[in-house]
Amino acid sequence: MECKRLVFSARAAQRMFERGIRESNVRLLIEAGEVIAEYPEETPLPSCLILGYVDEVPLHVVVAVDRAGGTCYVMTAYVPDPKVWHSDTKTRRSP
Repeated sequence: MECKRLVFSARAAQRMFERGIRESNVRLLIEAGEVIAEYPEETPLPSCLILGYVDEVPLHVVVAVDRAGGTCYVMTAYVPDPKVWHSDTKTRRSP
């Protein structure tokens, strides 16, 4: 995904700190990761879920995208919970 500008929400920055996720890893993941879900109806901006790996550990990043302005807003980043995600870390388990 191409972002001219990347902005971290306060919540995302706090959660990343709590989870030991580095900003540099999130930046790399956004550039080279795989979009595994798109949420075009999300407001105020459409968003997507990106999957990537850091030292073979899966990482999910939710990004809201302002395509007109080229700005991407990181909403959260987390290691997918195996109780919620299948082993491929792309498919959510049924409730």
